Amino acid sequence: MTLMSVEQLTKTYQSTNVVDNISFTLEPGKCVALLGPNGAGKTTTLRMLAGFIKPTSGTINFSEENFKKDVRNYVGYLPQFPVFHNWMTGEEFLIYVGQLSHLSKQEAKARAHELLELVNLIDARKQRISKYSGGMKQRLGIAQALIHHPKLIILDEPVSALDPIGRREVLNLIRELKKDATILFSTHILNDAEEISEEILLLHHGKMIKQGSIEEVSDSQDTVSIRLAFSEEPKFIEERLKEIDSVFKVVRQEHGFIITVHDLNAARNQLLDTIKNEDWQLTKFEVAKSSLEDIFMKAVTE
Repeated sequence: MTLMSVEQLTKTYQSTNVVDNISFTLEPGKCVALLGPNGAGKTTTLRMLAGFIKPTSGTINFSEENFKKDVRNYVGYLPQFPVFHNWMTGEEFLIYVGQLSHLSKQEAKARAHELLELVNLIDARKQRISKYSGGMKQRLGIAQALIHHPKLIILDEPVSALDPIGRREVLNLIRELKKDATILFSTHILNDAEEISEEILLLHHGKMIKQGSIEEVSDSQDTVSIRLAFSEEPKFIEERLKEIDSVFKVVRQEHGFIITVHDLNAARNQLLDTIKNEDWQLTKFEVAKSSLEDIFMKAVTE
């Protein structure tokens, strides 16, 4: 079942396609990371999905029987730089947002209390937002995005400006939220995407260049890495490794080498034959699955 389908979505500013004909689907209960370098079109994409700006062309649809073309009924959104009324308390802010979302005052109070419990701010509910830490504000921002029971939660760089403690708090919260909702979040912190998301969407220059589960995207890579380490580094080893036919690239690391190859079977045989013939004292031979950083760097530099 598909929660949201996006078809040929495009946004043009001054004859430039900031988002260029992208298509993808979001499945219920998944956490999806939207990746891309600065200027890739991530924020513009999220703002279109959240209903804040209109696409130049393309369609955004929810699989809801009563869907009436206003995605804001189904989406909760946290911008990269959320703005709060700092003179309000956290509780007052959520009640205010709830009423803006057409909840009665009584419903807004009940929902605010429920969400303050969820984001672990119940003890700070009477505290003015101006006294909140960065992590507390982000958690409050996530709470306001949830106020109207959205089907999809969209978070734009939710941890980019946080210290390590605040970042961990928000990541733990996202991990909890994805048990009951679909989450789409943008980030440039690849470790975070790898830690909490099941799928990725990779944008570059407004185009969708990779999408799917991390495993699927990793398996689609046409190169594999092999990690080598030796008890003592032989003379001219780097030059000898580069001479092997199946070796594409050799990168020296503190404790050995990472060898990038196209054909794993051929490379394994040629490397082991060379190591045996040269009598190099091998301590590690490890086939390394491509990390998300490897995939990202290869995709945006091609």
